[in-house]
Amino acid sequence: MLTSHVVDFIERETQLVVVRRSVGSLTVRRRRRRRRRRKAMQPLCEVTSSLAISNSRSACSPELLQRGAVTLCINVTRRQPFPAVAAVAVTRIAVSDRPDDDLYRHFDTCADAIHAEAQNGGRSLVYCKNGRSRSAAVCVAYLMKHQRVALADALKKVKAARPVIAPNPGFLTQLQRYEDELRRRRRSQASHANSAAATKQNTVR
Repeated sequence: MLTSHVVDFIERETQLVVVRRSVGSLTVRRRRRRRRRRKAMQPLCEVTSSLAISNSRSACSPELLQRGAVTLCINVTRRQPFPAVAAVAVTRIAVSDRPDDDLYRHFDTCADAIHAEAQNGGRSLVYCKNGRSRSAAVCVAYLMKHQRVALADALKKVKAARPVIAPNPGFLTQLQRYEDELRRRRRSQASHANSAAATKQNTVR
């Protein structure tokens, strides 16, 4: 039979083990949380010298925005927050990451805003919750319209900047439709330009 001293000793040791385990478990959880925070706080990914893409957490980091010299943030979500930086202009494109959501109608507006910001010497950041689908589609649309890059090449360029990007199937279909529309516009512009040149030449004669 165990003496009372031995029983007390065992109880104290058992309590210490429980405490150590609890502290150890808490330490592990804290480390995991820190790793998740570091993982979420990814750097801004540079697509061009005047365009970057990120997730919403990184987009709301004043330090990252300052380091990236960002002057315009395009938030392609319904509910994700804006950065609290007075020097950065913001705009929201309220679209969900669903294949049937209409992102197509925003392609021109976003592409033109990014282009105008670049013309003024600024830098744009496009972001969505995870920086994978909606923001990537907008960056691809900009490259197709203002840098005349084909859809396949634009996707490769954005993926090279941020390997996790993956526009959903619906947005890919909308980007293909946008590429077709841009081709039609360019053919029409070329035809009008040729007609105008021919008319001018005939007038001179």
